[in-house]
Amino acid sequence: MNKDDGNAGVTSSHVLFCDYHCPHASFPGDADIDGAGSCRTFSAVWCEKLESYVTKNAPCPLRFGKRRPKSTW
Repeated sequence: MNKDDGNAGVTSSHVLFCDYHCPHASFPGDADIDGAGSCRTFSAVWCEKLESYVTKNAPCPLRFGKRRPKSTW
């Protein structure tokens, strides 16, 4: 398969997405991350394996690499 820098490393329709189904994911501990106050509508997930915030519902950065701009948290 040809390397395509524009596809963020996704080469299959069987993509693992970063969400709370992942065993490495947990809710962010910082209260400022929850924009709604208490509804858990986070736009980021704390990845225990990477020890950083990652974009929720994006392709898994552990499997496909960190190819998106980092958040400023």
